[in-house]
Amino acid sequence: MERVDVAIVGGGPAGSAAAHAAARAGADALALEKGVPRADREGLGPDSTDAAGILDYWVDIMGIHPDEFDDGILQRELNRAEFRGPSESATLYSTGIESSYDGFGYTFQRARFDDWMRDRAEDAGAEYRVGESVRGVDTDLSVDPGDEEPRHTLELASGESIGAGFVVLADGPQRTVTNRVLDEYLPAGEGGSDRLAPPEANHIAYQEYRRVPEEVYAEFDDAIVFWWGVIPGETAYPWIFPNADRVCRIGLTMPIGMDIDAFDADEYELLSVDDDSIPSGSEYIDRLLEWQYGDEYDIESAFPVVEDGGKRNGTETYPISSTRPIDSPVEAGIAVVGGAMGTTSAFHEGGDHVAVRTGAIAGELAAEGDLAAYNRRWKEAIGDEIVRNVTMADMVAEYDPDDWNRVIGAADAMLGAETSDGLLSQPYRSGWESMKLLLGYKWNKRKTKRDYVTIREDEYVY
Repeated sequence: MERVDVAIVGGGPAGSAAAHAAARAGADALALEKGVPRADREGLGPDSTDAAGILDYWVDIMGIHPDEFDDGILQRELNRAEFRGPSESATLYSTGIESSYDGFGYTFQRARFDDWMRDRAEDAGAEYRVGESVRGVDTDLSVDPGDEEPRHTLELASGESIGAGFVVLADGPQRTVTNRVLDEYLPAGEGGSDRLAPPEANHIAYQEYRRVPEEVYAEFDDAIVFWWGVIPGETAYPWIFPNADRVCRIGLTMPIGMDIDAFDADEYELLSVDDDSIPSGSEYIDRLLEWQYGDEYDIESAFPVVEDGGKRNGTETYPISSTRPIDSPVEAGIAVVGGAMGTTSAFHEGGDHVAVRTGAIAGELAAEGDLAAYNRRWKEAIGDEIVRNVTMADMVAEYDPDDWNRVIGAADAMLGAETSDGLLSQPYRSGWESMKLLLGYKWNKRKTKRDYVTIREDEYVY
């Protein structure tokens, strides 16, 4: 049986970062990626869909500056984010968080980024195998990670087995392997699959690559834009992210399994009273473009789908198990990283920056022969970011269109009232609604910070 120091299940940003860090620290690291085809990639690679945008302080969390990228990865440099409600809007020109990166952020081509991450790991000495599906992981806790006999045995779909001293689970938010592994370390009746992926938390992301008219591209070429309160569902929202050459990624995220009868179609801009079910992602995008630009353009001809973009025919769809993060069973020599550990939330499905950072921490510690510090280290690195996202998700979970108009209007007032002494240093300038928003966020953030981890380290049974 083949034997490695560190075996990584999944070759997306988290898995590649783990392989890179482990190999760089001198370990024999192997990343196993099942691989899927994409129209915009030669050969197989990670099954990754993301709006693919990075804000300024995320650069520091990720630990990779875009100056390091190969040509073609970085698409557009950004100077703002726009938040649009049914009738209110607010524009953010600064995240307000200190960063070593000069701009507001950037968008990038995700498949090229994934391939670059793979090359980076291989250049460090890791092995990256694509087309290898892991069916399960068997662990013998009586074996020391450094013993010749492997502590972990990974069973592959090919029928082969690979032994490893440490395992890093980086199989993304679908957690096809992670759930089964964690079930072994949780008390009876508390399986990982039940706690990590409850059906009510499932979301879906869908986006299309569209070439837009020059005048429209000029509106978006240095901005990311989100619409809130125009489609129903817990933190469901459409977006537009600019790519190069007048191409924009126009997409949305929404919960799965909603009942159209639970919503008043008259309240939502992108619903119709004739709808007998929740519209599909593609229908929502058509309606968004018609709403915004239908008076000036024939949408079908002026906003064509770029069919050689994305996964297939210019589109991408990705189911997301949107949950709070978990600790890892580090005493078993196992670290869970990236989307597999729940570094996403209903408010923030993306997370390449936190995926890369958690993968790098796990890879480094595994190479050193001790994962004991992993759960502490990931909280130090990304805990504040996760708390922000979870807090916002909880606050807006029940918002309707009127709530979104109210909150976006309050945010706009706060941004307009900001002084050199800080946001809301003169509260009367932004109004009572703005004050309530800020105080409510701070109160909920304090509560969230005390209990934002779904599975704690001390809940695992060995």
